[in-house]
Amino acid sequence: MTRFRIALAVLLAGAALPAQAADPKPTLDQRVDRVEKQLKAVQRKVFPGGDAAFQAPEIAAPETNVTAGMPASTPLNDLSARVDALEKSVAQLTGQVEQDEHRLDLLSQQSAQDRQEFATRLKTLESAAAPAPTATPPAPVEEPAAALPPKSIAPAKSKSAASSPAVAAKPTTAKLTAAKSVPTIAEDSAADTSSTAATGDPAEDAYMAGYKLWSQKKYPEAEAALEAVVKKYPHHRRASYAQNLLGRAYLDDGRPATAAKAFADNYTANPHGERAPESLYFLGQALTQLKKPTEACRVYDELATAYPDKLTGSLKTRVTAARAEAKCK
Repeated sequence: MTRFRIALAVLLAGAALPAQAADPKPTLDQRVDRVEKQLKAVQRKVFPGGDAAFQAPEIAAPETNVTAGMPASTPLNDLSARVDALEKSVAQLTGQVEQDEHRLDLLSQQSAQDRQEFATRLKTLESAAAPAPTATPPAPVEEPAAALPPKSIAPAKSKSAASSPAVAAKPTTAKLTAAKSVPTIAEDSAADTSSTAATGDPAEDAYMAGYKLWSQKKYPEAEAALEAVVKKYPHHRRASYAQNLLGRAYLDDGRPATAAKAFADNYTANPHGERAPESLYFLGQALTQLKKPTEACRVYDELATAYPDKLTGSLKTRVTAARAEAKCK
């Protein structure tokens, strides 16, 4: 009897060894559990600091031990619950991606709208910079004469002659002194520039030299001198004057497209400059010469909107006449 029991125990031990040595294949529950852990790992990357359910530890090796006993619920119900959770997580990820795409689309639309508004506001100023192949010849050269009334030049000459005691002995010096006093009244009626060239201010002297060349109708030389003033003294009060006079030199030289760009640059780069309102007026004149009355009217509207307190006196009279010439509404 004892030998029978020993033999039976040996047989049972031999039969159990292959079952323990075999590596069981993961069950469906284990596979679904592994997918859930992988999805939670992805969720921790996409939603850091989110739901506490996403803060599970890193994925560990699947358990291979199978415990005996009945499950708490049926396998089908448990699997259905897990699949529902997976679908919910996927839907949440999809919704987050759609929200991000919507935000990017709104940002793109807002950026495009801002660019369009900016382009619309400066359309007349930017279009004036394009060269016109069929530009009209320099016929309306007398346009700046509206800002240079003859009656205001005569007192300047008499004042210069009276202030120079050596006029009778040196006629050439008197002529030069009179020429230097013209810019003070013609271009800047409110300027306090001295009639002599040596003022001690390099920017002032350079501007007056450029003005003298312009008044002598030496337009290429005047353009070069005024460009140098703008580049060398961009923060001087005469920079606005020099840029405005540079546009007028281009306009008098029969180059309305280039003049329009110079006037537009003076207004956009230095809107608080003393010659910014006049630059808008002359920009309208350049556009009128370029056969663009609609754009010219917009510029005159901009002048009235941006500088309502400056639109007085002779400037207001000239703008009124210019609007009538362009047939503005």
